[in-house]
Amino acid sequence: MRTPASISNHPVHPMLVVFPIGLWIFSLVCDLLRVAGVSGDAWSVVALYSMAGGLIGALCAAVPGFIDLLFYKGGAPPVKKIALTHMAINLTAVVLYAINLWLRVSNPASVGISLSTPVVLSLIGVALIFVSGWLGGQMVHVYGVGVEGRE
Repeated sequence: MRTPASISNHPVHPMLVVFPIGLWIFSLVCDLLRVAGVSGDAWSVVALYSMAGGLIGALCAAVPGFIDLLFYKGGAPPVKKIALTHMAINLTAVVLYAINLWLRVSNPASVGISLSTPVVLSLIGVALIFVSGWLGGQMVHVYGVGVEGRE
């Protein structure tokens, strides 16, 4: 697929999504370690910074993803619907993580030794990015979006 969001015929969006996915999953792991009873506040701090990095990474990945969506012209009819669903789920995850980050910064004690609201938001956020990643994979592996010569 040729879009302005490519480098040497390689789409930029898939190169960037690994950062928010990895950082948000690691943030959840840090929260779960804290909930499991690992002492100290270090895991909560690492979770906070991982979440912030994931949010920045998601916004950076969203720009070329949106450009790809705007310039996509071919393929099977369900691809556009899948792409819009993929985008909507990702935007929902970004909003949840922004709220989560705000809750953590405004009340650091809210992430404690129990399943608090921020931890539950992280669980929901990771579930959303799993579904969204599956949809992104479906567009690539089933419909050939972004695969040179397939659409």
